[in-house]
Amino acid sequence: MTVLENFDQWKEFLSNRVHQAEKLGMDRETITDLAYQIGDYLAKDVDPQNVQERLLADLWSVANEEEQRTMANLMVKLVDSNK
Repeated sequence: MTVLENFDQWKEFLSNRVHQAEKLGMDRETITDLAYQIGDYLAKDVDPQNVQERLLADLWSVANEEEQRTMANLMVKLVDSNK
């Protein structure tokens, strides 16, 4: 099972990456920009593996860039709030 098959595992994986980035001294804007790039890659190149990912992919596909960046920021906030 990959981290993309289970949404809770995906959130845990992302949370770990966010915390690593913070420990390396990356600011929130840089972390959010990386989350946006990951989100864009996933939306374009990876098939959703569960209902949550399907919803995010569908929302991403209808969002403009600003809204996509907001979604990326919200995902970072979501996993960061689960410290």
